[in-house]
Amino acid sequence: MKLPEVAFTCVDWTREPASDKPGENGTVVSRTVMVGDTRIRMVEYSPGYLADHWCDRGHVLFVLEGELVSELKDGRTFHLKAGMSYHVSDFGDAAHRSSTEVGAKLFIVD
Repeated sequence: MKLPEVAFTCVDWTREPASDKPGENGTVVSRTVMVGDTRIRMVEYSPGYLADHWCDRGHVLFVLEGELVSELKDGRTFHLKAGMSYHVSDFGDAAHRSSTEVGAKLFIVD
């Protein structure tokens, strides 16, 4: 990740516009700030959420609240609770997708 030259910036996530998108099950609400080509996001998955796609994009993901399951296309699964994170590079491993039974609030940089 290479951030472009930019002034010190604070973000009030409650003031950023939210976009809702359905998953295969449940919904995701995202608030996004772009810094060059880097997305910085606050994301909330509803209880019962299952992503509608497999993702090859790299992320740094931190679970703020709830629990998240990251499933890799090769069958591996990782259970993350609040205070845990993962990172993966673009095409750095098998594609992944997210799900949650109880809901989750995440901070993601990609």
